[in-house]
Amino acid sequence: MISRLQSLKLIPVVALEAAADAEPLAGALCEAGLPCAEITLRTEAGLDSIRALSNRNDFLLGAGSVHSVEQAQASVEAGAQFIVTPGFNPRTVAWCVENNVPIFPGIATPTDLELALEHGLNVVKFYPAEAFGGVRTLKAFSGPYGEVSFIPTGGINARNLVDYLQLPNVLACGGSWMVNPKLLREGRWSEVTRLTAEAVKSVSFQ
Repeated sequence: MISRLQSLKLIPVVALEAAADAEPLAGALCEAGLPCAEITLRTEAGLDSIRALSNRNDFLLGAGSVHSVEQAQASVEAGAQFIVTPGFNPRTVAWCVENNVPIFPGIATPTDLELALEHGLNVVKFYPAEAFGGVRTLKAFSGPYGEVSFIPTGGINARNLVDYLQLPNVLACGGSWMVNPKLLREGRWSEVTRLTAEAVKSVSFQ
């Protein structure tokens, strides 16, 4: 799981309003060379969208915006291969660790990182990245937390993506600019493919 995410370098963070859009979305991402998505539970279609993609062997599928053990369990039952949370919820993290479910909890402070290490985690989500200092903060974390790798998310875009990926402690980045909800609502899958392909090209040399 970790090596696959590291090789992809970018995780599309998706909020789908209709589960029927899940397959076209996956097709557009795969065509662009990025067979991966974090389907968030921010919409009622989140779990159904995960179910719709659960049988695709060519697609790395995660559930995001998970706030509880119950949501984590429902996501795994729907077919999610990894869990992403916006903050550090000890109960949710413990359930995932106990059940061998990869989880990337959101952290923003050294205290959060201490909790992650206490739970045996060395890959975490840094969120919201830009609001909490972005690249400068990750550089500062690299000293006392050199064993931790980060997936920065929040404010990542085509302009700053490479800046993050050049940091040795960044495993991959989460971003939504190539899967903007407006594009998904309007079914502009070719535009999703174009933006994603541009992103894939920009990270291919990192």
